[in-house]
Amino acid sequence: MPNNWSEAHWVMDYKFGFIKRGLAGELFSFFLEKTEQNILFISVFILIILYASLLFIAYRETVRSKEGIETVLFYVIFFLSQYIIFTAHLIGYLDHLIFLLTILVIWLLKSRKVLLPSVLVSISILIHEISFFLMVPICCFALIISEIDENGFSIKDILARGMVKKILIFLILPLITTFGVSIYQEILGTTDHSQIFNYLEHFQFMDRKAADSVASAYTVKFTEYFSEESPHFFQRIFVSKGSIFFGIPILFMMYLVYRRFKRINIYLLLLLAVIVLFPLCLHAIAWDTYRIWSFPFMILFLGFWILNSKITSRSDASEKMFLIEIIFAVISVLFVSLVPNNLLDNEVERFSLLERLVILLPLLIIWFYYYKKAPIKIY
Repeated sequence: MPNNWSEAHWVMDYKFGFIKRGLAGELFSFFLEKTEQNILFISVFILIILYASLLFIAYRETVRSKEGIETVLFYVIFFLSQYIIFTAHLIGYLDHLIFLLTILVIWLLKSRKVLLPSVLVSISILIHEISFFLMVPICCFALIISEIDENGFSIKDILARGMVKKILIFLILPLITTFGVSIYQEILGTTDHSQIFNYLEHFQFMDRKAADSVASAYTVKFTEYFSEESPHFFQRIFVSKGSIFFGIPILFMMYLVYRRFKRINIYLLLLLAVIVLFPLCLHAIAWDTYRIWSFPFMILFLGFWILNSKITSRSDASEKMFLIEIIFAVISVLFVSLVPNNLLDNEVERFSLLERLVILLPLLIIWFYYYKKAPIKIY
């Protein structure tokens, strides 16, 4: 079931005038009554469409890659990753709708459309301002990849007049929307806490603590969040459980992308690496550390899709993995599959270590089959 935090976001709308994150609730109330059952319905519907999209993309890109071991490992780690755990755990969160819109925008950009994707990104920012961190950079990457010649890419290609024009056309409306929401929040968005709290509390399925928390989230200035959370930024990035149990699998997936596309221009891969890690900037303004650490997995998934569907100059599909790469892969798989996740709302995972191993057994059998079929090269 969606928690009270996500339910509250679906019942918030423009009843009291413009408010950040109000568009999703406004559209929801236009079609459905604001009941707990309807919120569950829309949450499940969005999650099913998101999962179906992820599975379809993964299947299509795996077939396109043929025998590429990088692709198999990449998708194994992704579908075992904390991102998938958190999509189910945080069902109903607006993050899911944002990533679903991101998939649509990337598909449109791959089809050389620019104006409609720009409008959709702006709509996404009005749904949740986190879109600026999750959606805008990877969509810019998709726009660049859709326009370049893979064999002749350089920094000059990005600075070419035609490329700059398309990037500006794509970015201008989302940037105006982002700055508009931010300025509004700093100047006018801090005076309605009690009004929002009373509104949320009248819903029978909303508890008082959640209503107060959401009312604060809608009315506190971004600068106040930054002043409160930024002192913890370094610790959350480098000295937390996420740094190890999330960071190592993310780094290995980034390495798989490099291994798969190492024959293309290195600047493309460096650009993608920056984009993948960009959502971690949210640690400076938000406290939900483990949710934020899950975002790079999805950005990597989208980046791999963008590259794999465009770039033909890839690594040799029959290339064997070195022993050190196998060790790195095993550690990454064990971290995403056997380490219990830190969940929100004081919830805990109920799978024991033995149960996790049983669930993982089919994957280990498949790995053993690949090992026998293609022995490891050791140098």
